[in-house]
Amino acid sequence: MPLMPLDSNYLILIIASLLLGLITQAYINHQYKKYSAVNISTGLTGAQTARGFLDSQGLSNIAIQMVPGHLTDHYDPRTNVVALSEEVFNGRSVAATAIACHECGHAAQQAHAYLPARLRGALVPVVSLASNLWVFVLIIGIFANLLQVVWVAVIMFGAVLLFQLVTLPVEFNASRRAMAYIGLGGYLPPNEISGARHVLTAAALTYVAGALMAVMQLLWLFSMARRR
Repeated sequence: MPLMPLDSNYLILIIASLLLGLITQAYINHQYKKYSAVNISTGLTGAQTARGFLDSQGLSNIAIQMVPGHLTDHYDPRTNVVALSEEVFNGRSVAATAIACHECGHAAQQAHAYLPARLRGALVPVVSLASNLWVFVLIIGIFANLLQVVWVAVIMFGAVLLFQLVTLPVEFNASRRAMAYIGLGGYLPPNEISGARHVLTAAALTYVAGALMAVMQLLWLFSMARRR
């Protein structure tokens, strides 16, 4: 008899994942709001700080653009663009400085061929496919009672988990690069450096939480496949 995916263990997993996601999101929003209210002593906007970071790394070819949305900041290696949300692009706060420098850290990773970042980039096409299809493959395997198909779904989700695990050192390293620039030559006073670290730590916890949730989900999938 096929095992349904929504058993009691899976419901517990869903609830735990939701709670973990809500807690981490609340924490990052709290830290971002707190340090968005603390003006940076340099008086520079996030975009100006980002330009200084990139130029210090010899990356004058990297463009900085403003994008809509809240906390939509990212680095696009395909176009060599550091994209900053409006509040970070124009912001003159500790939070804006920290986030802008973090995204520039990703640009520096690409320029210096940082291995985990290269591996993460190589996994993107595979993970894009696997993340969209694994659940459908799992459902087919369960209702058709085909164990081999269920295991294919488990392997596909394993690729998604691998991507999230590789993302962790990439994000931590980008934050270390950001903090190294922020603290270089007394760029900021100690209290502002501490605030920037709090913002980046909170952001990193969202990736840790995502990876932890993926680990729990993979363990459940593996257990279900074994029981079949």
